[in-house]
Amino acid sequence: MEFFSIDNLFTLAMLTLLQAVLGFDNLLYISLESQRAPAHRQAMVRRLGIGLAMVLRIGLLFLLVNVIEMFQSPWFEIRWTGVVEGVFNFHAVIVLFGGAFIMYTATKEIWHMMQVRDLHHEDRKPKSVASIIFWIVLMNLVFSFDSILSAIALTEVFWVMATSIFIGAMLMIWLSDGVASFLEKNRMYEVLGLFILLVVGIMLLSEGGHLSHLTLFGSAITPMTKATFYFVISVLVMTDIVQSRYRRKLLAQRGLGGDAHV
Repeated sequence: MEFFSIDNLFTLAMLTLLQAVLGFDNLLYISLESQRAPAHRQAMVRRLGIGLAMVLRIGLLFLLVNVIEMFQSPWFEIRWTGVVEGVFNFHAVIVLFGGAFIMYTATKEIWHMMQVRDLHHEDRKPKSVASIIFWIVLMNLVFSFDSILSAIALTEVFWVMATSIFIGAMLMIWLSDGVASFLEKNRMYEVLGLFILLVVGIMLLSEGGHLSHLTLFGSAITPMTKATFYFVISVLVMTDIVQSRYRRKLLAQRGLGGDAHV
């Protein structure tokens, strides 16, 4: 069949790989956000959120394929000469909103970690399951824009793009419990995860600024490249690993009666 041609199957494999690579930051957000739900409902929240997002992503894909010009047409513009200038379309607004929200969430959680005194009785404001699922679905859609537009650039076959979204969602459901469990058992890595999300927010803001041709005080906003993003993430991870191992050595030396000033 033409649908199962070598070209289509190769494209499906490429899109599935793309979904997996671009889904890392999304999976991290889902794992951290789901921890706000009661412990016995966290797995359900992750699966339901990812499942609903998958259905909406396929719907968004269908919409973009048919009316992509509408998403790229200018909505409004700002002309404050010498201060702020830009032309905003739907895509740019969504990406800017997503970046700002992720930076707000990461900053708020980092501030909370600095203020909390008893890790076993955190005074965290409770969130309803419906609210958590809503934000997981919404941010999943925000994260999906780049992968959907990349898919449209690679192929015009709708079923190939939809299948890659389905496979990507199944992989996320499969991995989400493991990632959430790892973060729960290794709470120190939550800080690393939040700073990664902070960098993700910066990347989305730079991408949204580029899409809207935004200039601030005469300087154009340039997007953070994927290479830069992964380099920064690699530096954060390596720094955290080195610091953790060095700290364990210091604690072990002190425990053995070493120099108290180490």
